[in-house]
Amino acid sequence: MTAPAFNASDAAYAALDTWVDAHFDEELRFLQELVRVPTDTPPGNNAPHAERTAELLAAMGLTAEKHAVPAAEVHAAGLHSITNLIVRRRYGEGPTVALNAHGDVVPPGEGWTHDPYGGEVVDGKIYGRATAVSKCDMASFSFAVRALESLGTKLAGSVELHFTYDEEYGGELGPGWLLKQGLTKPDLMLAAGFSYQVVVAHNGCLQMEVTVHGDMAHAAIPDSGTDALQGAVQILNALYTLNHDYLAVTSKVEGISHPYLNVGQIHGGTNTNVIPGKVVLKLDRRMIPEEDPAEVEAALRRTIAQAAATFKPPRGGRALRVDVKRLLLARAMKPLPGNQPLVQAIQRHGEAVFGEAIPAMGTPLYTDVRLYAERGIPGVIYGAGPRTVLESHAKRADERLDLNDLRRATKVIARTLFDLLHGAR
Repeated sequence: MTAPAFNASDAAYAALDTWVDAHFDEELRFLQELVRVPTDTPPGNNAPHAERTAELLAAMGLTAEKHAVPAAEVHAAGLHSITNLIVRRRYGEGPTVALNAHGDVVPPGEGWTHDPYGGEVVDGKIYGRATAVSKCDMASFSFAVRALESLGTKLAGSVELHFTYDEEYGGELGPGWLLKQGLTKPDLMLAAGFSYQVVVAHNGCLQMEVTVHGDMAHAAIPDSGTDALQGAVQILNALYTLNHDYLAVTSKVEGISHPYLNVGQIHGGTNTNVIPGKVVLKLDRRMIPEEDPAEVEAALRRTIAQAAATFKPPRGGRALRVDVKRLLLARAMKPLPGNQPLVQAIQRHGEAVFGEAIPAMGTPLYTDVRLYAERGIPGVIYGAGPRTVLESHAKRADERLDLNDLRRATKVIARTLFDLLHGAR
């Protein structure tokens, strides 16, 4: 039997893997430093983390441009401070590949058995908020670039690191702001994700605030008012009926099932002995890639209006008044034909490094990656992490990352960059 041919690319992949292994302890320390600076959003005071990240990058020879979003825009979004970072590495004429990871995270919440800002390593896993989503990929992307440059090989094109701080609020002041300002326009982009699949599409998300106005009254004479909570219950029942109907609407994208709706927040009333005069609902509607966001929003507004109109207040009481406000519209990410070089490279190297096939599929999550796709920039989602969000404990207590996944994902990304910028196929 003839042995398979060995070529220069194989030697480069081996050298990249060796470099990542030799510098993995340094990569872990870098991630720990990133975790130890909180970026809870809300409140969203994230400029300090960007400053610290830029310091750490500079110590590795990676100079970061600091792009502070104007305070007025940040405050209007309900946040405190945002400074987005861009690291540009130009090697020659050719495509620009952007690697995007976000530093903002949801607050830790309760139930942790490890310090959410400690970066503690136990049994081969690192614990802490954003260890899995997505400060880990600030590390994997940075060290993949360093591994690539360690080869000293002539490359064609550029790499940009985009470290942004608005994913939890939709990304408009993160990648959206960088793109809108004309600060970047890559040819391809890779965003933070997990290691066992390459994501080519994701759901959209519409978030709305529904304010139900009744007429506050004393609980001893309830008929003298209009109970906003009862009206809200009628609206909720209509929404949950609609949610059941969504089960019959299916997506053709593997990994994405059907649309769904969740009411995640309800507040209102003034006291136990007072008929509530106002109740506020906040809802989250996930949209499959095949849906039109304008039609989805119009249908929700009709359902809410019809439910409110059928509510009967007490005789002589005021009719319900309902205000509906859009809080967020995140469009679905749809696969763009130009993403194939990324998909193919990640699948090839993912299988080689992880020892199993890496499927290309969709995810029911939504991310700020869509902002690149909306501008015609082909991209995919891939990075360091387990098979599912549930395994990672992302947005839950004891978020964690298996260090083997971090190590191997860094190798896959470094190899992929080599293919894209060296011309290997």
